[in-house]
Amino acid sequence: MQPGTFLKPKGNYRNLIAFQKAECIYDITYYFAHKYFDKGDRTIDQMVQSARSGKQNIAEGASAAATSSETEIKLMNVARASLQELLLDYEDYLRVNHLEQWAYDDPKAVQTRAACTAHNDSAYYREAIAERSAETIANIAITLIHQTDVFLRKLLERLQKDFVAGGGIREQMTRARLDYRKSNKTN
Repeated sequence: MQPGTFLKPKGNYRNLIAFQKAECIYDITYYFAHKYFDKGDRTIDQMVQSARSGKQNIAEGASAAATSSETEIKLMNVARASLQELLLDYEDYLRVNHLEQWAYDDPKAVQTRAACTAHNDSAYYREAIAERSAETIANIAITLIHQTDVFLRKLLERLQKDFVAGGGIREQMTRARLDYRKSNKTN
């Protein structure tokens, strides 16, 4: 930041890989919940809202970053928690429907991780899932949730380090004001 400034330049949350992956998770979940649950099943709303919360809290947290490190950190953590709730819903679906949750070293899981690593565009998934089974779609979503969680954990670690190094908005405002006074002091 330039001397005398205290507002962090706002980052474009759409450029965050965590946001891009969360958007993919939302689109997959919307499709999955409406296709594989009976109309009126509360699970539809629960899953869609968890996916939405994950995505929206990343956007809101990144947008709040200009004036509140605390709010940014809290909302990124809320996004993580929402996606963890969604992860349990997908795992529950597979378990109660006697479908397989792929083991980490299963060739299908390895292939899915590679595809999910390469693609952060929700249009890719909207097209791909139309031809996949419930088991495959759930495992794709699980993979994306795990990947997004890694990005969110790394982001939270960086935000913590940034806060410790630079302080919050109040400290930055005070620092900017004192710097201004010092540089404009007339003798």
